[in-house]
Amino acid sequence: MALTMQEVLVKPLITEKGTAQQESGKYTFQVSPQANKIRIKEAVEKTFNVKVVDVNICLNRGKAKRYGPRMMRTPDMKKAIVTLRPGDKIQLIEGL
Repeated sequence: MALTMQEVLVKPLITEKGTAQQESGKYTFQVSPQANKIRIKEAVEKTFNVKVVDVNICLNRGKAKRYGPRMMRTPDMKKAIVTLRPGDKIQLIEGL
């Protein structure tokens, strides 16, 4: 099943490290677990009207958490760090 552009990008990840990387043109997004680098690049370029130079993907495995006597597991998360062409910017939150 093919993913639509809206399903590829789940949400932008706003962290302290991610905010520091935005100065060098790198933006971090939580993406669908089925998304690949090509689909992520197309989705970012069409959604934000920018040119993507590089896409790095990492899969964060969920952690085991204890809730009383039960052991639960947080969900896995796939994230993508997208590098843009020099001069391009994405305005994720107003006022940044």
